[in-house]
Amino acid sequence: MSIFSIATSGLSAASLRANAAASNIANVRTTGPLPTSSGSSTSGSGGSSSTSSTYPAAYVPLRVDQVSQSSGSAPGGTVATLSTVSPSYTAQSDPSAPFANQDGLVAAPNVDLADQFVQLATAKYSFMANAKVIQAYSETEKSLLDITT
Repeated sequence: MSIFSIATSGLSAASLRANAAASNIANVRTTGPLPTSSGSSTSGSGGSSSTSSTYPAAYVPLRVDQVSQSSGSAPGGTVATLSTVSPSYTAQSDPSAPFANQDGLVAAPNVDLADQFVQLATAKYSFMANAKVIQAYSETEKSLLDITT
């Protein structure tokens, strides 16, 4: 794998990390009804199944899993994939919400804002470092071509 493709895989991973963190931050207050505990659409809790189907579910936060790309004859670079945070929600008190259960609880996204800002900083510095690698590679290649001509 070339230096250029290794650095671009890092740029791609940093971009995915920034997008996931930005989405999580933007949707941190997107609540919804608590899912039924039985997992079925019918429940005996007095209308919670109709409430769950009437209102959209809470935002499901995203996380980036990043691993070293170690396959092939010339390994290098990184692979980043999106997955959902588990558990995706926490119970939060909001008795004024129209979809709150009888205890006044709603499902809130399981997002830690401090961690999301750390993810943004990580993405920023990773992007900068990989961009510098591409810049240095380009300058070195250009100067090497100038020497040979």
